[in-house]
Amino acid sequence: MTEERISSSLVRRRDALRLAAAASLGAAALPLFAQSPEAKKLPRLITVSGAITEVVYLLGAEGQLVGTDTTSLYPAAARGTPKVGYMRQLSAEGLLSLKPDAVIATDESGPPVVLDQVRSAGVKVEIVQADHSWGEVQRKIQVVGRAAAREAQARALEVKLDAEWAQVQQRVAAAQGRKPRVLFVLSHSASPQVSGEKTAAHAVIGYAGGVNALGGFEGYRPMTAEAMATAAPDIVMTSDQSIEAHGGIERFWQRPELALTPAFRKRSLVTLDALLLLGFGPRMPAAIAELHPRFLAAVA
Repeated sequence: MTEERISSSLVRRRDALRLAAAASLGAAALPLFAQSPEAKKLPRLITVSGAITEVVYLLGAEGQLVGTDTTSLYPAAARGTPKVGYMRQLSAEGLLSLKPDAVIATDESGPPVVLDQVRSAGVKVEIVQADHSWGEVQRKIQVVGRAAAREAQARALEVKLDAEWAQVQQRVAAAQGRKPRVLFVLSHSASPQVSGEKTAAHAVIGYAGGVNALGGFEGYRPMTAEAMATAAPDIVMTSDQSIEAHGGIERFWQRPELALTPAFRKRSLVTLDALLLLGFGPRMPAAIAELHPRFLAAVA
C-alpha cells in the first residue's frame, strides 16, 4: 500500500472514531472534525484605551489581547498584559513588536504619525471618535466586536447597556430641585487643574444631573484662588487617584484655593476611580447611577 493510501486510511479511521465518540457523548460534546489552525485563529488585538480594554473582557475576547496601553487597569487581569506605553505617546516599534492584527484606539491616541506607520505595516487600525457621549460608548462596543470577530456578542452587550443607560437617565431627568454646581479638579500631579467645557468631566457632571461650576473656556486650566471664588461649587468632584496623589482627603482639603468655596465649608467631596469616572466605557451607567444621588444629597 502506498504512503498516500495509508494516510487516507488513517484519516478515515480517525474520522470514524470521532463520529462514534460524538454519537455516544452527544453531538455538542465533541467537534466532528478538528479545525485547522487557520480556522481557529482569531485576530490578535492591541487596545489603546482603558474603556476599550474593558469591552474586550466583557466580550470574552481577552485571550486575543497581545498588548494594552497604561490606562488599561480594569479588570485587574488587564494590568498583567504587555504594555505599549501611554496612549498619547505610542511608538510604532512597540506596537508592531507584538505582531497584532488590529490596533483599537480612540482619536485621542497618538502621535498620528505612529498610527500611520502601523497602518503602513499592514495592521488594521480602528479609531473610535471620543466626543464624551453615550454614542462614544456604543461605538467602542461596535468597533471591538468587529475587530475581535465577536459582533453577535457586541450587539447583545450594546442592547444590555443601552437599557441600563436609559434607566439611569430617566432617574436623573425626574429629579426635582436645584441642580448642584460641581467643580471637577484633576490633581494627579503637583499642579491641580479644573475642567471647563468639552471635557469628559463636563459631560459626566451634566449626565449626573449637575452643572459645571466653571464655563466660558474649553479643556483644563490651572486651579487658582480667583477661579475658585468665581465658581462657588456646591460639590468638588475628583478622582481616587487625585486623592492618593495628595496623600489623603484631609491633605486634599488643605489646598488654599478650595477654602474659598461653599463645598469646602461642607466638605462636600465626590470621588471615583478615574477610569470609571472619565473613561466613557461600559461601566458608564454604573458611574452615573452612583454620582446622581450624591449630587442630590449635596443640595438637599
